[in-house]
Amino acid sequence: MSFIIRRARDPDIDGIAALVKLYWEFEQIDGFDHSRIATLLGNFLSQPERAYCWIAEGERGLEGYLLAVTMFSLEHGGIMAEVDELFVAPDRRSAGIGAALLRTAEQELGAAGVVRLQLQLGVTNHPAKVFYARQGFEPRGGYQLMDKPLK
Repeated sequence: MSFIIRRARDPDIDGIAALVKLYWEFEQIDGFDHSRIATLLGNFLSQPERAYCWIAEGERGLEGYLLAVTMFSLEHGGIMAEVDELFVAPDRRSAGIGAALLRTAEQELGAAGVVRLQLQLGVTNHPAKVFYARQGFEPRGGYQLMDKPLK
């Protein structure tokens, strides 16, 4: 089966939200609400200078997505991006979709002047670690992610 990678548009929101539901179930993230996620995705897609979303579209519809956001970094010398979510439908894994989504994101972000791409993944998600290592990502030594909810 073939697929294409393209930037997401508003008509894709419901399909992306359906994939988000699968991703959150996979990662055991609570609180999925289709309406809320669709609204957030609509807001996200309306900010093309800060928010990027690529989808993999195949014969059966949407098969994967990648969300990335940009931020400024003095340390890294400009605009960098973070992959917020990358997900491929379970029955379409190992078909090259995740690598194609990531490769497209890297090319388009680089062309837009982004100097670095980073991501976070669960410490027990060993298949994802192997996948990202094959794509050239490495752990950043000497750093630990910390965060604080603001709401």
